[in-house]
Amino acid sequence: MAGSGIFAEIIGGDVFNYYSDGQWNKSSSGKFVPIINPTSRKIHFKVQACTQEEVNKAIESAKVAQKLWAKTPLWKRAELLHKAAAILKEHKAPIAECLVKEIAKPAKDAVTEVVRSGDLVSYCAEEGVRFLGEGKFLVSDSFPGNERTKYCLTSKIPLGVVLAIPPFNYPVNLAVSKIAPALISGNSIVLKPPTQGAVAALHMVHCFHLAGFPKGLISCVTGKGSEIGDFLTMHPSVNCISFTGGDTGIAISKKSAMIPLQMELGGKDACIVLEDADLDLVAANIVKGGFSYSGQRCTAVKVALVMKSVADTLVKKINDKVAKLTVGPPEDDCDITPVITESSANFIEGLVMDAKKKGATFCQEYRREGNLIWPLLLDNVRPDMRIAWEEPFGPVLPVIRINSVEEGILHCNASNFGLQGCVFTKDINKAILISNAMETGTVQINSAPARGPDHFPFQGLKDSGIGSQGITNSINMMTKVKTTVINLPTPSYTMG
Repeated sequence: MAGSGIFAEIIGGDVFNYYSDGQWNKSSSGKFVPIINPTSRKIHFKVQACTQEEVNKAIESAKVAQKLWAKTPLWKRAELLHKAAAILKEHKAPIAECLVKEIAKPAKDAVTEVVRSGDLVSYCAEEGVRFLGEGKFLVSDSFPGNERTKYCLTSKIPLGVVLAIPPFNYPVNLAVSKIAPALISGNSIVLKPPTQGAVAALHMVHCFHLAGFPKGLISCVTGKGSEIGDFLTMHPSVNCISFTGGDTGIAISKKSAMIPLQMELGGKDACIVLEDADLDLVAANIVKGGFSYSGQRCTAVKVALVMKSVADTLVKKINDKVAKLTVGPPEDDCDITPVITESSANFIEGLVMDAKKKGATFCQEYRREGNLIWPLLLDNVRPDMRIAWEEPFGPVLPVIRINSVEEGILHCNASNFGLQGCVFTKDINKAILISNAMETGTVQINSAPARGPDHFPFQGLKDSGIGSQGITNSINMMTKVKTTVINLPTPSYTMG
């Protein structure tokens, strides 16, 4: 059970503590932030509401700890990360249980998230040793007009304090995807977890605590974004921000100082289906891509752009698969579970009702109980409907019938998002040409969009983000280049 066994010290009474300076603390505010279980819609957990002063202390201790950590040998940093990864995987069950209760993630997917997170930490340790262990050597006579009198050595050094802000849908995996690259690079980390998902994140941080990282190096502060959000993101001692989420990221990028930003924001991932596509493969990927974790993924299929000649056949195949999806509580491992909050469910319903009013074809009856929305395929969606452009973050998928590939590409590129997209065709030449034309960070050919494997580059264009993720890219972003130039005396050509 959450907070029991090795995790007993992370909770005081019925409120989970925050983590700072190597220990678990109660906030002096005397306040807590409630975490609502999306299934029961009742308070399930409580976390500390940290004050600005407590956040300030966490950042200042991170600043001090980072100076020593930067001098810690690379192999030693890697050793501690491997240890944390093993502890994380060993305790996957209680952490997964938190994910089920806090974010209504189906039980099997919750376990997968924790295991994947452990694998990411281990891979990051190994990749960091390889990547950071290599420098570069340049000689001056490779540039016109120079003699061979200067040797230039470059290496990568840490930025300092990294602020990590993950989203509710992957509060463990998208936290470690920021924490591990920061730590292997010699940075310290301040984690601000999402409210829904904070308890799972605190359990994960405890695994790093048990691995024996130096105190102050890792902090996890909880609280209301309205009280500590701007204080964190605008703090003068924060040297880098890695954020995954929605519109808040745009506000952060406008307010933050002149520091590196890694932002993964929303998406309206388009799936373009050509006439020669394998429709069984398409249907399987659209259902998996559109409805897994109830569509609450940045890389979910958000709009299917289907050539008219195959649309009837494909819609029938998708409907047959949607009919087999199980709907209910995450504890029962259902395919479709409640969406994260009532306001999310209301937003999704607004998009559905707008589509109904404007004449979309409902392939299923719209059904909702509390935060639970049954999977819904909307056919004959037109560009004047909100669902054609807005991101539902729920189990609702619009189908737009297109007359040409160009029409599909135009719709995809007219979006202010550009995270991922996919194209289904048996013609590899067409696939590559369409991929080149789609204004998105990644295009999947004959597969639904996906973030992983976690060492692949992952980035968005336009309003979908800044910078690139993936383990190597994150390490690169969380370091800067340090150059040392050795000046040699002017050569005497009589020598030797």
